[in-house]
Amino acid sequence: MLLSRRARGCGDDANPATDHVRCALTLADFRDLTVAVARCRRLLDLDADPEAVDDALVGDESLAPLVRRAPGQRIPRTVDEGEFALRAILSQQVSTTAARTLTNRLVTAYGPAVEDSGGGLSHGFPSVSELAQLDPAQLPVPGARRRSVLALIDALANREVVLDAGADWTEARLQLLALPGIGPWTAEIIAMRGLGDPDAFPASDLGVRAAARKVGLPDDPRSLMEASARWRPWRSYATQYLWTALDHSINQWPPKEAA
Repeated sequence: MLLSRRARGCGDDANPATDHVRCALTLADFRDLTVAVARCRRLLDLDADPEAVDDALVGDESLAPLVRRAPGQRIPRTVDEGEFALRAILSQQVSTTAARTLTNRLVTAYGPAVEDSGGGLSHGFPSVSELAQLDPAQLPVPGARRRSVLALIDALANREVVLDAGADWTEARLQLLALPGIGPWTAEIIAMRGLGDPDAFPASDLGVRAAARKVGLPDDPRSLMEASARWRPWRSYATQYLWTALDHSINQWPPKEAA
């Protein structure tokens, strides 16, 4: 979704610099400014206390090198919890490109048209009521995942699953896990990046397991979950630090200037 139905970030001004992120907002109604700023802060996890987190995690010998190498990690979050949950389900067991293509189809078919002369945005992400009109034929995914998507949309529409910013983290997990096809990995990723739980831990995540091997931690989910107890209540940030151990372009920051 946009920052709100009437507020959005636009253009290259939202690209991160080495020491800040600049965001230009276009507002149809100035009363949306407070909401837009609050959502930006949530998106970038600006209300976290990185020093407190780092002080807690740097004492662990497995995480200490990662914390010292790239201190101050924050959790990239979302401005729309329901959208993130739907994207998480659509991305299960498929490539990022495939998930993006499928999401684009849904947005184009059901999202509200947006006039965006400066940024090239054509549609906003559809609301739950708009997604409730979804034709299952628009979901070219395996039947099990289709049932998961439709069940989530129905549960959000009926408030059987509550993923608002102030939702109870434990209750939200239980509600998600009660839906068909949603397991611990999906529930923990939604809790971490959708709801903002600082102590979520997707122990079965392939990236987390690969990073655990690199830093000398057990890589089977059960043992890794047991080992993670010493990082509480900051296991989301421990996850973020583990991901920094992987060979991925996103971990090369700031980007090196071309010679």
